[in-house]
Amino acid sequence: MNPLPLTPKLSRKFRLQFEPAQDRWVLLYPEGMVQLNPSAAEILKCCDGTRTLPGIVTELEAAFQAKGIEPDVRSLLEEGQRRGWIE
Repeated sequence: MNPLPLTPKLSRKFRLQFEPAQDRWVLLYPEGMVQLNPSAAEILKCCDGTRTLPGIVTELEAAFQAKGIEPDVRSLLEEGQRRGWIE
């Protein structure tokens, strides 16, 4: 697998939005929809192509008063890259 991009961003093929009917964030794409858990949604909201992985981790740790989340953030981004969500 390719290394994660320096500043991960969502692929243009996907749109992140909140779906009131499901009461959750989803990734929409032409063939369907991916329902996200709250943690995945918060991580993907930070993937705008301007933040680095360390920056995303720092921001989320501050926002949620959590420490040591880098492995989980990296894991989600790697899976998102594998699935084509992240470029």
